[in-house]
Order: sequence, then structure tokens, then C-alpha cells
Amino acid sequence: MRKLQLLLVALVLLTLTGGLVRAQDPEPIKAEPGVELNMVLLPKTLGNAVFDEAHEGAIEAHEELENPGELIFNAPTPDNAIPGQIEIIEASITQEVDAIMISANDYEQLLPSTTKAMEEDITVVTWDSPVSPEGEDLFIAQVDFTEVGSVMANMALSILGEDGGQFAILSATPDASNQNAWIEAMQTLLEEDEQYANLELVDIVYGNDDPDDSYNEALGLVDSYPDLELIMAPTTVGIAAAAKAMQDEELCGEVAVSGLGLPSEMQEFVENGCSQEFALWSFKDLGYLTYYVSYLLASGAMEAEEGVVFEAGRMGTYTIEADPNREDGLRVLMGPFSVYNADNLEEWAAGGDEEGEPEVEATEEAN
Repeated sequence: MRKLQLLLVALVLLTLTGGLVRAQDPEPIKAEPGVELNMVLLPKTLGNAVFDEAHEGAIEAHEELENPGELIFNAPTPDNAIPGQIEIIEASITQEVDAIMISANDYEQLLPSTTKAMEEDITVVTWDSPVSPEGEDLFIAQVDFTEVGSVMANMALSILGEDGGQFAILSATPDASNQNAWIEAMQTLLEEDEQYANLELVDIVYGNDDPDDSYNEALGLVDSYPDLELIMAPTTVGIAAAAKAMQDEELCGEVAVSGLGLPSEMQEFVENGCSQEFALWSFKDLGYLTYYVSYLLASGAMEAEEGVVFEAGRMGTYTIEADPNREDGLRVLMGPFSVYNADNLEEWAAGGDEEGEPEVEATEEAN
């Protein structure tokens, strides 16, 4: 009798333990292809190569999921960035689309329109640059925002050396929530970590993610700070424009340019010494992942809740998590970072691996 009781207890414990394991390791949610959904991909502006790459990724996912609905790609011009995004969101509401995927030009000003869209049962997913959490279902984060600050600080230290020197930041717009968060994270490191003590940040300027404005701002920095040794641009438009400005003024080797850049646009500047090192992630993958998440949410296959595990096609399994950088926010963290320089120039210029990404040393991936 005693043995029978122990056996029954063991069976109960085994059952409970198995249930706990299953609860901790749920079966990933998978998308059902063929659901008709009209979806809008809304980047910050038109004419930016990284957003074109994100569009390519979204098209790939759209075709893979066999969505008979429409994938609409639309964005404002740089001189009408915030009002233009609001107009497109409002038009999308009128058209009764099923999902809007936004790289936001402002953290707060889009909220009336994005919350209105959500009230109309339109899925709102932000990517690259979020809005305040109440105005979105969740955010697709390319990398952790604090990590961007760390990568930029490390590149500045690598370029300027332990003796340091003066550098300035050329950002996109004063309202860009992603760039502002990255810069804030970098400033925190400069203030709190002794290894960056000799890096002197002298100014932060904005080129409005416009090539001409960014070019002129870079020249203005050189004129204003004769001892400037580095321009750090956390924007692909800004870094290419700054490198071009230094090239045209024959300042390569005197004023370095670094930040976040698109390899195809930065190759010549690495080769001629205008840019020693820069970093980025795959915008094609970001567009692909954003589309997959939005499709899952808009089709009703998945809820935007912390702990939900899902599959995103070729990119594998992800988990919705609390956003540590935004109270009450939810995010899906993509990763990883890749760092590009002359040491791996031949590899990344040739296209890297078969997916088009260079096999270079990167920070730890956290899905």
C-alpha cells in the first residue's frame, strides 16, 4: 500500500512538473498563410536607402505569407516629416487598412492618430523608432537602445585612442526618439565610465536626415571646432554626408567619421580613410520581422502580450518582452549589431554570407 501511495505521488509530481515545463516553454505561434490583410509600411521619409531595404524585407515576408491583400509603402518628404506621417496614418484609417507599421518621426505627436487607429481595430506596430507605448501594440527594436550608445562610445574610443579628443554628434532630427535615446545612452557612458574620460563631446547638431543639410552641418562643425577629431553620426544619411564633406574638403585623416552607416554607401569612405569604422544591423531583416509580427497580430493569430513566443519565418523564434527602456512598453528585440572597418572590408564589400550580411564580429544576439 505504501509503495502504491508513493507511486501515485510520483506520478502526480511528474505530471505537474511536465505541465510546468510546458508552461515555461510554450509552442511557438505560427502564421497561417493566405489571410487577406491590407498593410501599410510607413518609414520616416522617402528616399532613404535603409528604408528601401526594410521595404524589400517586408515584400519578402508579404510574398512568403501569400497575403492576397495590399502592401502599401508610403512616407513623407524630410521637410514634412511629422505632419506627413500624421496625414498618412489618418488616410490609412479612412481606407480601413488592417495594419500600420511605423518608424516614427516623433515619440508623442503621432499619438492622437495612432491611438485612433487602434480604436478602429487597426494593428499598430512601430519599428526602428517607436511612439509612446499607449499608441502602439508593440515595438520591433532593431537592437537594444542602450547597446547603440555603447557601440558608438566604443567606436569613438577605438578611433581617438586612450588620449581621447574632441568629437561632435551629427544626428537626424531633434524629435527622433531612437537617435535621442542612443545619444542619451552614449552620454551616460561618457559621464559614468572612466575609460571614456578623455572623450570630449563638444556639440550635437541635426541634419534632418537630409543629405544637403547633413553635409552643411558637418562643415559647420569643422569651422566651429578647429580641434575637432571625429564626427559621430547615428544616422545613415548623416554619416555618408559627413564623410562626403570631409572628402571634398580634403580632411580625411584629420577629422574621422563614424556612426551608423549602410555598407554599400560607406565602402568608398573606408577605402579612402574618411571613415575608419561604423556599425549597423540589417534593415531588410527588420522589415521582414516587422511584417511577420504585424501579420500575426492583424490576423488574430497572436496577441501583443509579454511572454508570447512566435516564429518569424527564416528569422526563427522570438519572444514578446517588456521593453526595459520604456515603461509599459512591449518589444520584440531583433539584433545583432555588426561592426565594419578596413579589416573586414573585402568580406563585407563582397556581400558577406549568402543572406547578404557580412560575417563580422558582432555583439551578442538577444532574441
